[in-house]
Amino acid sequence: MATRKIIQIDEDLCNGCGNCITGCAEGALQLIDGKARLVKEQFCDGFGDCIGHCPTGALTIVEREADAFNEQATKMNLLQTQGVTAVKRMDKANAAHERGEHPDENVLKQVPRAPQAGGGGGCPGMRMRMGNSNSAAAPAPTPSQGALPPKMMPSALEQWPVQLHLVQPGAPFFQNKEMAILSTCSPIASADVHWRFMQGRSVVVACPKLDRTEPYVEKLAAIFQDTSIPKALVVRMEVPCCGGLSRIVQEAHARSGRADLVVEEITLSLTGEVLSTQPL
Repeated sequence: MATRKIIQIDEDLCNGCGNCITGCAEGALQLIDGKARLVKEQFCDGFGDCIGHCPTGALTIVEREADAFNEQATKMNLLQTQGVTAVKRMDKANAAHERGEHPDENVLKQVPRAPQAGGGGGCPGMRMRMGNSNSAAAPAPTPSQGALPPKMMPSALEQWPVQLHLVQPGAPFFQNKEMAILSTCSPIASADVHWRFMQGRSVVVACPKLDRTEPYVEKLAAIFQDTSIPKALVVRMEVPCCGGLSRIVQEAHARSGRADLVVEEITLSLTGEVLSTQPL
């Protein structure tokens, strides 16, 4: 162990937005209990690409005793958890470092460093906004004059429980069905989630920012080992912190050992539109 440069995270300043995790090409950071954490010293190269992605100034480079950066171990971890594309991204970042450049030269201009008036700064997922252009033509709600009707629209939910902490691997509702893994906010943002994503599928719900996520990878990997599950859909919001759900599912997929399981990521806008659909 020698003295070298390595990332340091001030947990009091970290708001859990997950931008630094996206910015780290080596996969050295993870979101744990709503905070960014350095998961292994040997995965951090000490260049600090993640710092420019942090909106709160929680990340700094310090010099201290630490395990040496291990390029081969880092690439092996990326290959196992995120695939070949992540390894290529790391090679690209290393090439930029050798040229004395930041892999994304515009990143410092793109990320706000201090809160703005009106709640505009900080974590993009916590940024205040009002209004929904899709709701302009919707009729105003009528005040209730008594008991509410028992149901306005049919539910596509066919199981209980749904929270990822509560479901158990091997539960019968997972068998012979595709699986929808929903971020907690997605059913609220999109009125279409039931018929578009839940109908005919088993469902779990999780929040990568606010949940205690340590058991999630192992539990999902155990669920995925049921070979009667042909496909898993990750339905997440466009905010950066929601990307943690996709990373959890990617790692669980890798640990399950299943090459036949199809995994897709669907990203929703804050007003419920489908922005992208892509394989994970």
